[in-house]
Parts: sequence; structure tokens; C-alpha cells
Amino acid sequence: MPLLGNPFVGNVPKQLSPEELIQAIRVDIAGELEAIIGYEAHAASTNDERVKKVLYHIADEEKQHIGELLQLLYILSPSEAENVQKGIQAVQQQQNSNFQQPMQ
Repeated sequence: MPLLGNPFVGNVPKQLSPEELIQAIRVDIAGELEAIIGYEAHAASTNDERVKKVLYHIADEEKQHIGELLQLLYILSPSEAENVQKGIQAVQQQQNSNFQQPMQ
């Protein structure tokens, strides 16, 4: 039976613990990334400019969803935000040195 035929497929049978909610949001982010990849691949696979316009627009909306989900993740897990910020800073340092210094 296809999942879309089951209206309860997305229901969680219990309240999520804080750790489970954090993991669920990570899964949601992964789903948004998969959707972006699919929409952009489909847009790149056609010469129909109408279709391209709509699919790229939808992909951009999914990117906004990622931002919303990341903000929720950072609220729920401040250490996640700290680790992401450290990663951003590491790449910025590399960029400032024209990617000549080894990563720390």
C-alpha cells in the first residue's frame, strides 16, 4: 500500500522527548534538502521555461523552510548552533587565507 494512501502515516504515537524532537527536526531538514535536489533536478531537465520558473520557485520556498527548521533546531539545541557557528568560522578563516592554511 502506498504511503500517501494512509492519512496517518505522519502521526507519531507519543509525545517526543526533547532529544527525539531534535532528531525529528534534523530528519525534516534532510527531507527539505531532498525536495530541493528533486525540484532543481526536474527544472534543469526541461526546456519549458514555465515549468522551470515554478520548480525553482518551489525549491526556494524549501530553502526558506530549512532556515525555519534550523532556527527551531538552534532554539532546542544551543550546542548545535555553537557547532554550526564554529564550522562557519572555520571556513571563513580558510576563505580569508585563500584556502591556503590547513583546517583546524
